Amino acid sequence: MAEQAVEAKAKPAKDKDKDEATDTLWSRRDFFSLAGWAGFVATVGLSSLYFLRLLFPRVLFEPSPLFKAGKPDDYTVGEVSVKWIKDERVWIVREPTGIYAVLAICTHLGCTPNWLKSEGKYKCPCHGSGFTMNGVNFEGPAPRALERLKISLAPDGQILIDKSKKFLYEKGEWDKSEAVLKV
Repeated sequence: MAEQAVEAKAKPAKDKDKDEATDTLWSRRDFFSLAGWAGFVATVGLSSLYFLRLLFPRVLFEPSPLFKAGKPDDYTVGEVSVKWIKDERVWIVREPTGIYAVLAICTHLGCTPNWLKSEGKYKCPCHGSGFTMNGVNFEGPAPRALERLKISLAPDGQILIDKSKKFLYEKGEWDKSEAVLKV
């Protein structure tokens, strides 16, 4: 036994950490230290990007509610013009008393009704609401008449329609001067 103790003292014990460090390029300690710093830098970088994004808010650019609809002579008396349905959701109606613009949004659920020239009415394809040529509801679930829009004559002689100003039949606003363009 004494001989074994002498041999143990004679041979120095190998340090496992030193052997591990000489066998590989990276030690475990170096790897986890590097991974920790990489995570920290990534977190700070992403946080900085999110902060910079706050400096440029998302803005919804809506089209102008004003549009020009041509000259009054472009519209025939007694007819509904469907020229602006796709772009502006507006019908322009010319009667002997003047011109008015009807907003093509059903007052039931907001669908776009169709103008049925042969029947002389607007008919909503969603739930069957029917409106007369001037926009008064007479059938279906729509609770009220279609809305009219502000209409005026621009300095260049064209019809100017403002979709931000609406006139309601129930409030007696269809008779206002801004709801009908006298020509």
